[in-house]
Amino acid sequence: MADQKAPRATTNRSTTPGSDTFKDYISSQWADRPDVLPEPREQAPFAADRRARLSALHPGTRLVVPAGSAKVRSNDCDYPFRAHSAFSHLTGWGSDTVPGSVLVLEPTTDGHDATLYLRASAGRDSDEFYANPEIGEFWIGPRPSLTQVAADLGLATRDLADFEAVVSSIDAETLVVREADPDLTRRLDAVVEAAAEQSPASAAIADDTPAHATSADLARDLSELRLVKDAYEVAQMRQAVTVTGRGFTDVIADFDDIVAHPRGERLVEGTFNRRARADGNTVGYDTIAASGDHACVLHWTRNDGVVRDGDLILIDAGIELDSLYTADITRTLPVSGRFTDVQRLVYEAVLEAADAAFAIVRPGVAFREIHATAMKVIAERTAEWGFLPVSADESLAPDHQYHRRYMVHGTSHHLGIDVHDCAAARRDLYLDGVLEPGMVFTIEPGLYFQPDDLTVPEEFRGIGVRIEDDILVTADGAENLSVGIPRTVADVEAWIARD
Repeated sequence: MADQKAPRATTNRSTTPGSDTFKDYISSQWADRPDVLPEPREQAPFAADRRARLSALHPGTRLVVPAGSAKVRSNDCDYPFRAHSAFSHLTGWGSDTVPGSVLVLEPTTDGHDATLYLRASAGRDSDEFYANPEIGEFWIGPRPSLTQVAADLGLATRDLADFEAVVSSIDAETLVVREADPDLTRRLDAVVEAAAEQSPASAAIADDTPAHATSADLARDLSELRLVKDAYEVAQMRQAVTVTGRGFTDVIADFDDIVAHPRGERLVEGTFNRRARADGNTVGYDTIAASGDHACVLHWTRNDGVVRDGDLILIDAGIELDSLYTADITRTLPVSGRFTDVQRLVYEAVLEAADAAFAIVRPGVAFREIHATAMKVIAERTAEWGFLPVSADESLAPDHQYHRRYMVHGTSHHLGIDVHDCAAARRDLYLDGVLEPGMVFTIEPGLYFQPDDLTVPEEFRGIGVRIEDDILVTADGAENLSVGIPRTVADVEAWIARD
């Protein structure tokens, strides 16, 4: 599989010695490296159960789930590698995944046999370990052996070179997670297309024929498997929220330096990212550090603005653990430590909407009702302040929605191994679905008054507030996983004063 990616442009700067003398010397006098087998990781049995559930959905069909490869940032420099979420969910492999690995579920008479194909470590008699900057041990560190990975994940493993046999036997009914590794997908498509030329009855993997499921169906099923979290996933979400809270506290502790810097938003981002790398794998998504009227830009990630006393700063951030599960939290903080009267008015309206939405969460409630409940509060408050041309009830009518001028986004999305988890799930199981114990999602209402919005008084313009919490549905109600991160006016002001 090594020939899938185009060669890197490194020739002009390569100074690796190539003499036989050097090769003989560098391949000799190395201590033995024992192949110590790890204990199975905690998530291994959970991943096995997920594979079994997926197997039951696709009997008799080969399933191919790639981890993906590193993506080029510029020339010969890659972005940090992160495995595709479906691959990690089904294997239990997280931040330590070997790039290029592929999980194959081969159909049997009673289900599927799962095999993980990965690039095995090269021996010291090969020049790979010192001369290949993409995968060489001198460059990126040692890779685990096949037996170590098998013990770690509870999965059968084979060398990635053996995957060529799978490639050669690919047929039109094989289902592939297509977006995980586009280069591999193109290779598999080419094999099927070549077979189709030989046999007109063959069809491409992506063809939507009634004879068999499609790769789109596989993507849907993989998303829907994650709608209800298992015990391991819930524990990971708790931990992700805990360390994310530490990141917010770190930011508050650095407020003096942040305010003093001409690009204080960048310092917010840097401080939070430091905590993410210390306590997790990285950030779960680009941190939003939006001070002043930048808070009215929903996805403000440039983070190049000043942070001024007297302004609010909206921080939307989450830490991704080594398991790849991430939190997603937003807090809006008064930089001076105290809300002004107008800021408090807006903040408390958003908090009221969040609390009202949380109050209805329990098994059996329609997911879309969370948003409807929050919007009722937003409509009532903006009407009460005289911002709407009609009453709150009139504005809530589907063909009006005047209040949505000040909050155009939704109130909730599922959360887990992706920050916007379960995105390919069917509408009737997601937006039109009903809540079940084990579901985890956000509640994140907001109010955003653009600096040039003439429908609101001048003192409101440039104020943006969002409060976002991570919610777990329980057997008889709900738990706010992030309730320990201060969120009321009094608690936020005390948080800033203490730190």
